[in-house]
Amino acid sequence: MIRTLVFDVGETLVDETRIWSRWADRLGVTRFTMLGVLGGMAALDRSFTEAFELLRPGFDLEAEQDAWKREDPGGLRVNFDEADLYPDVRPGLAALRGLGYGLVIAGNQPPQAYDALTAMDLPVDAVHTSDGWGVSKPDPAFFARVVEVCGREPGEILYVGDRLDNDVLPARKAGMRTALIRRGPWGHLHAARPEAAEADHVVDGFADLVAALAADPPR
Repeated sequence: MIRTLVFDVGETLVDETRIWSRWADRLGVTRFTMLGVLGGMAALDRSFTEAFELLRPGFDLEAEQDAWKREDPGGLRVNFDEADLYPDVRPGLAALRGLGYGLVIAGNQPPQAYDALTAMDLPVDAVHTSDGWGVSKPDPAFFARVVEVCGREPGEILYVGDRLDNDVLPARKAGMRTALIRRGPWGHLHAARPEAAEADHVVDGFADLVAALAADPPR
């Protein structure tokens, strides 16, 4: 029986459209170009960081972020806030909590993301990030930490994310149940792959997830 749900962040809880649009403006390319190249990286199983190198050869991501912070210290830049939360997330989490599930957020995120997530005051039991843990998905050590903080057997945990490579497959290998959410470029592309059948659930959003789990709640 599933007792605890653990959620990825980007394109699971947070819509990253505004972040990538700001990057397009920063790099001096059209937003269509930025998003199209990102989609290409997703389709080719390449890192999103390679999109920067393609658009600006020799690009130094860390140096650019430092310069951006100096120029616009009060801006969102590469960060997110409440306005970036997908509309179905807050009611979906509330419905899942109402069914009796434990809820945890744990994803690959930089230092500032922890404060942004906690500031949203979402109805979850805990928030964790890869930066805080010092280990990132798909490293098995990340999923070992997930099991540890949940205090459950792996088979009692459902990991929800938008990617096969970072979420579904490594979480499944760690013994967890999994759900693939079809949103964002990776979510849509990965849901069409044969490996998506390895997920326990493939959902279009939180309403689907709630419906799938409502029949057998933990209480």
